[in-house]
Amino acid sequence: MWLQPDEILLKNAFKLWVTEEDNEYFVLQRRRGYGEGGGGLTGLLVGTLDTVLDSTSKVAPYRILHHTPDSQVYWTIACGVTKEEIVQHWDWLQQNIMRTLSVFDSSEDITSFVQGKIRGLIAEEGKSSLVLEEDPEKFREALLRFEKWFELPPKEKLVTYYSCSYWRGKVPCQGWLYLSTNFLCFYSYLLGAEVKLIISWDEIWRLEKTSNVILTESIHVLAHGEDHYFSMLMHLNETFVIMEQLADYSIKRLFDKEAFQREPALSDPMQITKRGLEAHAKSEQFRMFFRLPKEENLLEVHESFLWVPFSHFNTLGKICLSENYLCFASQDGSQCHVIIPMREVINVEKSDSSSRALTVCVRGKKALRFTEVRDYQRLANTIRSKCGISASPQHSASSEAIRGTCQSLINHFEDNPEDVTLMVGQKDSSKAVSTEALMTVFHPQDVENLDPKMLKEKMKEQSWNIHFSEYGRGTSMFFTRKTRDLIVRGVPEALRGELWMLFSGAVNDMATHPGYYADLVEQSLGTSTLATDEIERDLHRSLPEHPAFQSDTGISALRRVLTAYAYRNPKIGYCQAMNILTSVLLLYAKEEEAFWLLVAVCERMLPDYFNRRIIGALVDQAVFEDLIRENLPQLVEHMTDLSFFSSVSLSWFLTLFISVLPIESAVNVVDCFFYDGIKAILQLGLAVLDYNMEALISCHDDAEAVTILNKFFDSVTNKDSPLPPTVQQASVSNNDKASHFNVDISELIKEAYEKYGNIRSEEVESSRKRNKLHVIQTLEDTTKQNVIRVVTQEVRFSASHLDRLYNLFKRQHFLCCYWTMKSPALLHHDPSLAYLEQYQLGFQQFSMLFSLLEPWAFCNPKSTLSLWIFRLIDENQDGLVNFKEFCCALDTLYSGSFTNKLKFLFKLHLPPAFDLPEDGVIRKSPERGRGKVDLQAYLKQWQNEILKKEETIKDLPRINQTQFIQFSKTLYNIFHGDPEEESLYQAVAHVTSLLLRMEEVGRRLHESSSPPKSTKPANTAAAESSTQEASTTPENSDTSSSFNSQDAGPDLTEQDWSFSFEQVLASLLNEPTIVRFFERPVDIQTKLGQARVAQLKLKANK
Repeated sequence: MWLQPDEILLKNAFKLWVTEEDNEYFVLQRRRGYGEGGGGLTGLLVGTLDTVLDSTSKVAPYRILHHTPDSQVYWTIACGVTKEEIVQHWDWLQQNIMRTLSVFDSSEDITSFVQGKIRGLIAEEGKSSLVLEEDPEKFREALLRFEKWFELPPKEKLVTYYSCSYWRGKVPCQGWLYLSTNFLCFYSYLLGAEVKLIISWDEIWRLEKTSNVILTESIHVLAHGEDHYFSMLMHLNETFVIMEQLADYSIKRLFDKEAFQREPALSDPMQITKRGLEAHAKSEQFRMFFRLPKEENLLEVHESFLWVPFSHFNTLGKICLSENYLCFASQDGSQCHVIIPMREVINVEKSDSSSRALTVCVRGKKALRFTEVRDYQRLANTIRSKCGISASPQHSASSEAIRGTCQSLINHFEDNPEDVTLMVGQKDSSKAVSTEALMTVFHPQDVENLDPKMLKEKMKEQSWNIHFSEYGRGTSMFFTRKTRDLIVRGVPEALRGELWMLFSGAVNDMATHPGYYADLVEQSLGTSTLATDEIERDLHRSLPEHPAFQSDTGISALRRVLTAYAYRNPKIGYCQAMNILTSVLLLYAKEEEAFWLLVAVCERMLPDYFNRRIIGALVDQAVFEDLIRENLPQLVEHMTDLSFFSSVSLSWFLTLFISVLPIESAVNVVDCFFYDGIKAILQLGLAVLDYNMEALISCHDDAEAVTILNKFFDSVTNKDSPLPPTVQQASVSNNDKASHFNVDISELIKEAYEKYGNIRSEEVESSRKRNKLHVIQTLEDTTKQNVIRVVTQEVRFSASHLDRLYNLFKRQHFLCCYWTMKSPALLHHDPSLAYLEQYQLGFQQFSMLFSLLEPWAFCNPKSTLSLWIFRLIDENQDGLVNFKEFCCALDTLYSGSFTNKLKFLFKLHLPPAFDLPEDGVIRKSPERGRGKVDLQAYLKQWQNEILKKEETIKDLPRINQTQFIQFSKTLYNIFHGDPEEESLYQAVAHVTSLLLRMEEVGRRLHESSSPPKSTKPANTAAAESSTQEASTTPENSDTSSSFNSQDAGPDLTEQDWSFSFEQVLASLLNEPTIVRFFERPVDIQTKLGQARVAQLKLKANK
């Protein structure tokens, strides 16, 4: 490998290098302790030194130095892993450089020429692969060590590497941590003790930062039930974030493809870099904080001051710029942020060069003034280009008019800072919708009725109108601490839909997709899928007590929204609880708005909640358990098993408390959710448990605790709700039950914010990532246990052996997914399928794994025999083999009787295993999806499996001439390399000859008893030639070359001889050598261990 020329003063410092060859300008050296005469104490010391100092010499113990005769300075220009590699570089220098150097007059010119040539070679090598790395030279050296030490497939992409200590018990091993796209690797070499660790990201159960008495701060990794600790990291936080992102990336790509398909930035595993991961993490945090669409990416960040007129001062913060949004968030603790869609910007003015200020003018007579922006001119030009604002001559008149308007706004702004009316926004009324919110239809406000509740409602509206006058209204409104205070007190019924749209970011989705919902409704009209069937079933279960959903108006709107969303996102389709949430959205938002609110909830605010495995809800339940341990220690002491709270709180998270609280109280919770996200639900959950602490501690079982919580939720009221009794859910019976006490929802929410408002959204997101690994792996472990329970009934493997076999099988499935996004196994993987069908292997993956596990080493991955075995055990002929089929085949070969093993080999040479399709290609499995499930087909398949009787040896068809010849060759291949190989070959030859003679005698007897016919000498000649061919020992012939597709279909127009299985079995039973061979026990434990080690290497050498 060519290296960037690096100056060294001593070519043989400390006698660590030995010169192998040299000439006038170059020296080839070998590291002491390597190669010939290496090892011993010198090798141990040098190897340890190289590992600790991260020296390239550890993996590249050869190097070439450049020097000139009149200089003492040497330059390293190349290194090599092997002698052959470095000699190639040396020969290239001799042939291409040495002659040229003689024409130069000075040493400086010679050195400059050599350096330039080497740099050119390096640039050519790394043009495609290393251009994105921060330090390509060091990264090339690290990549060389990574490839040498871990022997992973060449496609594996190294992302970054760090120096650290790995703890084995209480002993630290200093070495290097390598993080690649699919693996976490560690290498250490100290005084002859080599430590090598390879863990795939999809095997990790827990990843967290920890600290204890011994380790002040470390990273804890739990995989395969083993704990691994990494410490002494110079950049621990950076390392942990990269590890967290790679683990999350792997989980999404391999287990949770529904979420991954929404991540275009991570679509190609071969292009993942450290810089790309960091940019993706920042963009993800940016989108989450400002509730922006998934398509937005953080492009620029500028520190600046923003003039906030309601506070009359400049607040310090950061300007965040994406493709379509300009956002600002304060950093001074005022919790102020504002979002400006580029579509709303009408002009950008650079007001004052001394203060580096720019003013952004927005529709609705708004202007935002940013000062102390370091690169304000470039930022202004960027915003102009994104908004399409042109200063070309043909638009000069309109530009001047806009500039004049903005300048008058700015002047007025500066002269009258107390005049905050400039910040008043106009409510956007341009949205065209087809229906009104159901609450306005079924419960219009009575203006003349001014009862106390309505008066309080009007006061709330007035408070919000004052807030709008100060902080703005619409998409560019300022979000502050005061906004949250108003939310906690409750949102007025008339403003609820508008504010939900604003806080969730759905208003931006709707504005940028005009007509999208109407098109979806039209396209989805009349479609019939599993989702539409489930929607129809649940329509009348959605708030059935509310008048809006007792009429066709509400039911039809609900049907349209749910069907349109299922059509938009078939990966989610429809999930229970979506109907309840959508019903509430339709009460307060117009139909199209309700659709976009549902999009925001399902795809941004509650990711992975509404799918078959409700992963998102399970993750947030785990986060909730962590918060209970942290904030409610008394409850934890009494109830050590917190899984009860997970089961009881599932409906809280899935329906945002709508299913457990009366509707008039639940909408207040939804208000907080749209402003603060899942943090609001977690806070309220803690407040509910805190409120009922004493009762929960005194209860004796789970049923009693459930009763306590149900009674509490029945007692929650909303004393300020203006809704009439016909709409409210709190019935008389509920009031009778809870007449002794009532809890007001506003007070409960206020208490939740006061006690638990210090929970930060960033901590919640970090906890989500940490717990998602454990949740996914728990679900995967459940799948494994169910599969093993089914397979145990069919095979003789022990539970531990099946566990290890399943891990190998699953890993083989993933090995074809690690380096591509278009693997058939990855595309067909669907967690909603039956357990046995979730992980299946195609022919290539099957043949590689089977070659590692089969007991006789007769089947290499590329042989035709592998294909026959695959077709034999692929019972449904879909081109995929599941774990049960794989284990049954291995069980026969490992633990079956002599008869069963022979029957398996016999069936390999019968159709359908022996016959190939006409085109020689294996049929692929059909596409899998969430269309309509053919229940009749499933029932019929189940019935056939129940009625299927055990196959007997008499049921097997006879084997013809061509098939028998190949059967004999297969036996020879099996026996090849065995200590008794010669006697086994003789036994097969004896059996073959005996069978052919028996067949010939039988045929003659048959001919003598039948009417005389003309003899056919060709048959006899064919039999004799077949006998000779079957008796030949194909020691050096591969099965794949000894048989082709033409042999699969022999011409049977003539009457060829054939054998029954009973004849073959009886003949082979007479050969004790063969019987002993097949009855020889197999060490399954050793075989599984060897397969685990060789699995990755086989892929690497493929």
